Amino acid sequence: MSETPAPSRPDRMRNAIARGAETALFNSRWLMAPFYLGLIISIVVLLLKFVRMLWEFILEAPGAKSTDTILGVLSLIDVVLVANLILIVVFSGYENFVSRIDTSNYPNWPVWMTKIDFAGLKQKLLASIVAISAIHVLEAFLNIDHAFDATRMTWLVAVHLVFVISALLLAMSDRWSADHDAE
Repeated sequence: MSETPAPSRPDRMRNAIARGAETALFNSRWLMAPFYLGLIISIVVLLLKFVRMLWEFILEAPGAKSTDTILGVLSLIDVVLVANLILIVVFSGYENFVSRIDTSNYPNWPVWMTKIDFAGLKQKLLASIVAISAIHVLEAFLNIDHAFDATRMTWLVAVHLVFVISALLLAMSDRWSADHDAE
């Protein structure tokens, strides 16, 4: 039986430096945690904005025209969609890039929150952006009686179509990649 020779001193130093660098790189993922905490604070700010908008909506609703009521509801939905978008980024980003979340103590934990991979995150983000963009186009369309600006409407529709086409192309690309990987 032959013994493997012990690594030389330079090899041991290189290995120690490599392990130290790998440990530093691996632990650097925690630098993302403050970003996710900041996004959680932004949801609190959106909640305050939502409560203010809801209060104004309630006060103005009795005398408002139906289109103004619909515009008010769409504005509330818009804030909710943005908050959902932030929540998706926080949970899936933390889970994918920082650390796994132990959900065993939370029986009501939504399954999707720890099951979204990066491709799913991209699709959910783009779907939310498309929905938010659609709301802005709808708001402009419903507000057509007050101030019609053909250039603004054209830009809103064009940007919305770019988002829709981007979402479709991303979904097709992810599907083709998944089909290719399955082969």
